Amino acid sequence: KVKKESESFPKDVFDPLSIESKNAATAVLMLSSPEEDVLAKALEAIHKFAEKGDENKSSLMGLGAVEPLSRLISHEDKIVQKKAIMALGVMASNCEVKKGLKTMDVMPAIISKLSPQEDIVVLEFATLCLASLSVDCTFKVQIFEHKGLEPLIRLLCNPDADVKKNSAECIFNLVQDFQNRAAVSGLNGFPPLLDLLRSEFPVIQQLALRTIETITSDRESLVAFRNAQGLNKILEVLATEEFNDLHGVALRVISNCLEDSESVQLIQGMGGLEHLLQFVITPTLPEVQANAVKAIARVAQNGEIRKILHGQNVEKALTDLLTQENDNIRIATCQAVATVSKNLSSRETFRSLDTIKLIVRLLNSEGSELRTAAAEALSSLTDSNKLNAYAVYDAGGDKLLVRQLRDSCAWAAVHAAAVLTNMAKQEELRNCILAHGAMPALVELLHSTDNHTLISATQAVASLACDAEARQELRNVGGLSHLIKLLRSINADVRRNACWAVSVCANDEITAIEMCNAGALEILQEINLSSHRKSKLSEAALQKLLDNSLSLKYSRTGHLPPTDITTDGFYDPGQIRMGQQVPTLEDLSKQAVNQHRAIIAVNGKPPDQLIPKGPDERKQDSPTDTGTSSVMSSKRSSKTPIKMKGKGQKEEKKDEEEIKPQQEVVLEEGWKLPYDAELHNLVKEAVKSVLPLDDAKMYTALAVLVCDAMGGQVEPEKLHDFLWELHISKLKLEINSNIIPIGKIKKGIYFHSALLFKVLADRIGLRCSLLRGQYNRAWNEILLINGPKKPYGYTRPENYIIDLIHQPGNLMKSNSPAALAYQSI
Repeated sequence: KVKKESESFPKDVFDPLSIESKNAATAVLMLSSPEEDVLAKALEAIHKFAEKGDENKSSLMGLGAVEPLSRLISHEDKIVQKKAIMALGVMASNCEVKKGLKTMDVMPAIISKLSPQEDIVVLEFATLCLASLSVDCTFKVQIFEHKGLEPLIRLLCNPDADVKKNSAECIFNLVQDFQNRAAVSGLNGFPPLLDLLRSEFPVIQQLALRTIETITSDRESLVAFRNAQGLNKILEVLATEEFNDLHGVALRVISNCLEDSESVQLIQGMGGLEHLLQFVITPTLPEVQANAVKAIARVAQNGEIRKILHGQNVEKALTDLLTQENDNIRIATCQAVATVSKNLSSRETFRSLDTIKLIVRLLNSEGSELRTAAAEALSSLTDSNKLNAYAVYDAGGDKLLVRQLRDSCAWAAVHAAAVLTNMAKQEELRNCILAHGAMPALVELLHSTDNHTLISATQAVASLACDAEARQELRNVGGLSHLIKLLRSINADVRRNACWAVSVCANDEITAIEMCNAGALEILQEINLSSHRKSKLSEAALQKLLDNSLSLKYSRTGHLPPTDITTDGFYDPGQIRMGQQVPTLEDLSKQAVNQHRAIIAVNGKPPDQLIPKGPDERKQDSPTDTGTSSVMSSKRSSKTPIKMKGKGQKEEKKDEEEIKPQQEVVLEEGWKLPYDAELHNLVKEAVKSVLPLDDAKMYTALAVLVCDAMGGQVEPEKLHDFLWELHISKLKLEINSNIIPIGKIKKGIYFHSALLFKVLADRIGLRCSLLRGQYNRAWNEILLINGPKKPYGYTRPENYIIDLIHQPGNLMKSNSPAALAYQSI
């Protein structure tokens, strides 16, 4: 009987075996089975296990389930394929699973499951898998390279809601990269995305709208969006009350479209501006109201639209929003005020509405973003508007803005400095700003590595440094060295603004010399030799630096033109080589008497004529002044027109008070340049004996006066017997100083005589240049019409060099043999 039973069953057939297991590892092992039924059951079990939580997905990853799953989604059996993609779709949301999939070439297989002919379940889980993976940059690239965007866009029209939702989510993740935005637009992705706005599922509507928002942030995609009637459909959303949950994002889409001029015209033609203003003035969700204000800020970039908004009283609407407690709304409102204020009429309207006072209060806010937006609004409101600048001051904004210069947020400091720059155009406001410690705060900003911060800080320094007290404070806090370092900036805007600040700071000799000693002169000369770095500002800074430090200019360049007027406090330390510093007179006064060349100084002001000035009486230099410095000045500045006396212009009497200096020569506190009585007498003698003469005779008479003062006429062959060096050495010992007042010199050579001639000529209104040669040579050049005048037209004046030693008063044409001989040994 046993034998018969065994013969009734084939020997090569395994009896069906039912296996029950509660261990996930067993199910993973079953994924290697060749039997479709076993695979399907194992895959279903894994799918259900993975759905229970992220820990289960990690556990399956550790058991090695991902590799067979990625392989089985391409199995020849459709059921196995479906079960595998379901399991992988659920597991793909796990971070460890994503890392594992990066090492496997799984993307082509997943994308192949996006065909419209596939089962709905396959499409659902394939898109779910891609939605999870597409948040990672590596998978974004793989989806793009394997052309996954096109089938995803097609699936947006699939009737299944889950497929739509997953596809929209995947596309939203992909368009965060700019190349995918252009690809979606090129694949005509806007129409299906816009159709999703009619979906009954809010999550799908939101995904579609947020995707459209991201794509339209690229201006290149706006044409395709307009062609798809996108603006009309977004405006329909805004006009539909039941879509109020979409209004915030829809307004951001409109805001993107406002970057495009054609879109602006379309929106305006469709009544879009009225819609925006309605959202601004109507209380609604804070996000919606904030986005509406942002859209207003965008559209107000257009000058014509600003005029329209002004006509619709947009200023009142924005001012009302500043009183709300929501920071996002107030931030957006401040930014809108900054843009709308580009319209001059709007600036006046905002002031009349007390908007400025409300914005100034926001400078006290805890949030740095709100403080930044408030300062940005004030910067626009005060631009070229004196009354608004005073309104900021009246609201206490000056103190708050100076405090904001030290804000940890760079942009908050940038905008605060911009407002202070605008306010500093008013002298009264400058003093208040400086009193709050603006200059030290600005110097701290000069340490920044951010170009925007440096530009704003240097502009503010330039605006404030037109006051002598501000320049002194800038020196005291060490700001000049940092300012000069910026001259080497590789950023052109930083470099140009640093040049502007240097030219303003060079308005007094002390500051100019300190900047030159810190290397400003060499840097500016180097910049002006460069064709791509040179600018009008760098040229002006170099000229200003020299013009307001004539002692330094003569020492460096060896040339003072007629427009450079020497004043009390001028000194000649001799020729200085490039890179060598020029010490101040006070520093030189502290040196012991030595064998070096004497320093010739100028100060013909009697002690009884000193007119000390109090702080309220000091005149402030303007940024464009190019006259004599505020520390050492005479009645006439270098820009004062000087007329040469001629026939018919004689004066019977010259009031000696006209030539008296008006300020005490105090180079540094605690040290004064000694009074030179002999020079004062020479000036009086020049006024008396030279001014009454005509034309060239004045120069001849002045040359004779100088020659007599410097020891008289000396024949060229007897020059070696003229012991001027011994005389200078005795003077240095007599006054116990290396600084010799020029009037005390009774035996002077070429460079002494030429300097004295220039000093006296400047004081009596004669134009002449001072030039330095080699080997103690120096001479003066004058411009004269020497000879009979032509009956018709003008006679061209010629340059002459005047002899001060050998034949006093002899005029020699420049470049003539006699002139060349006088200039050299």
